[in-house]
Amino acid sequence: MRRWLNCAATVLTVSLFVGGCASLPPEYRDPQDPWQPFNRAVFRFNTDFDNAFLKPAAEGYRFITPEPVDEGITNFFNNIADATSAVNNVLQFKLSRAGSDVGRVFINTTVGFVGFFDVASNVGLPSYKEDFGQTLGYWGFGAGPFVVLPILGPSNVRDTFGLAGDIVLDPFFNLRKDEIYWGFVTLRIIDRRAELLAAGDLIDAAAIDPYTLVRDAYLQRRRSLVFDGDPPASEEDPMLWDDLPAPTPEDGEY
Repeated sequence: MRRWLNCAATVLTVSLFVGGCASLPPEYRDPQDPWQPFNRAVFRFNTDFDNAFLKPAAEGYRFITPEPVDEGITNFFNNIADATSAVNNVLQFKLSRAGSDVGRVFINTTVGFVGFFDVASNVGLPSYKEDFGQTLGYWGFGAGPFVVLPILGPSNVRDTFGLAGDIVLDPFFNLRKDEIYWGFVTLRIIDRRAELLAAGDLIDAAAIDPYTLVRDAYLQRRRSLVFDGDPPASEEDPMLWDDLPAPTPEDGEY
């Protein structure tokens, strides 16, 4: 029950945030990033939080964890993601992809020792990793404005609501003991952050404006994923609100 309340609270918070930010003055509005002042503030908070907690934890985890064990843990969580991907592929009527996901889960859970070994990739079953945000996009929901979520990082309005669906579909969500549930969540976050250590260092070294680099990379990647790697030629993506004005030359960058 507590997790359901947390999920509902997340959606409610996003709804209140969306309503509050819709009244920003025109000079702060941009078609893809109309809430940029707020997003940059959250981005700075996330960067400080990462440098203080997540990155040191990930570096310590990488230091003490043997590479085969680290790879096995990553494979284990990828196997869980294949299970939720199968559900999302069914919801998108991509039955061949759903069959591949189910096959991956079956093979990796059995022959791969609960997913610690990625046997399915070796036998030619691709991994698709569809999420609920992609499912919403498949059914025509526009991405909406870009938003940076506290701790969670870059997103958009559609993917933020899709996050609630991902939480419900997660097999760990129904674990009865909160200690075990949050233990898995913490391990997944640290393992994921450890996988991104090199990418984070590259962004810090190469980007004059890390916020813009992360934002543009996220938006392009999500657009590609929603259209299965073949987005339409038009760059238009319907917004959830049509009354956001286009930026003018006087708006500048933030």
